[in-house]
Amino acid sequence: MKATARAHTNIALIKYWGKRNEQLILPTNSSLSLTLNGFHTTTTVEFQEDLTEDNFFLNDESVKGEQYDRVAKFLDLIRLRTGKEGLYASVRSTNEVPTAAGFASSASGFAALAAAGTKAAGLEMSSQDLSRITRQGSGSACRSIYGGFAEWRMGDRPDGADSHAIPVASAEHWDIRVAAVVLNDTMKKVSSRAGMKRTVETSPFFRGWIESVPNDLKEIKAGIAMKDFEKVGQIAEANCLKMHATTLGANPPFTYWLDTTMTVMQKVREMRKSGLPVYFTIDAGPNVKVLYLPEYEEKVKQILSDIEGVTDVRLSKVGQGVTYL
Repeated sequence: MKATARAHTNIALIKYWGKRNEQLILPTNSSLSLTLNGFHTTTTVEFQEDLTEDNFFLNDESVKGEQYDRVAKFLDLIRLRTGKEGLYASVRSTNEVPTAAGFASSASGFAALAAAGTKAAGLEMSSQDLSRITRQGSGSACRSIYGGFAEWRMGDRPDGADSHAIPVASAEHWDIRVAAVVLNDTMKKVSSRAGMKRTVETSPFFRGWIESVPNDLKEIKAGIAMKDFEKVGQIAEANCLKMHATTLGANPPFTYWLDTTMTVMQKVREMRKSGLPVYFTIDAGPNVKVLYLPEYEEKVKQILSDIEGVTDVRLSKVGQGVTYL
């Protein structure tokens, strides 16, 4: 009872920010992402009769604490479906994503865990079913089941049965690129979960955010269908800024940005003003992702790499969905 799967991280162009149900991880808004080939997690799950508890190794190091608890809790969902509650697993993951630094490491991590875990347990699942169970480990992970562009539909059922991702456009639809600008790969002080919860409960800006998302989602899907880079970039950048604005209204207020985050944002605006078509987006962390087209890759990388405080620039093409190794 062993399986290995690989999943890539995704970058949300229309952000997921807010839950209507914490336990089932049901969002307050639908979201849309682009799967990236540059960051991935490879996970092997093996259910073993002789284990008395789950064990979890990340990059060859034993993990305990909150990270371990999240993995064990997710494996409980798989055990519940198979009726094998007393059967524990050994989980070994190799993570090619900076953890908890705003690069969606939990997206690739839980997508790979879900794919390997369900296969090792003998569960035959459609992509939609796999997305639905993956969501209960990490919300954004449900989009990493698919390659290319994917939409996570928020749904409205209390049990979450209609809350899952669907494909919007395949990896082959459009050669759009993303430069991940690494500023700080250490763990952030306010986790995505904690920050999201605080924002929902206390930010007076949150309602405006929720009301604006449906139109953003409709318009960006039209832009993707037409391969309209300017339209997609403008919507993604504005949506990102609206999401981060909600954190400034939270009580107590917080931000994921560093001084260098704002420097990169300003540089992107300067590049655009000079005629270079680039746009930024930022998840719940300090690092910036820059959207660009392939013909500008060398110039974009050079300009971003020369910014003081930038430690690395990692380039990604559009990635594929979950694969089994």
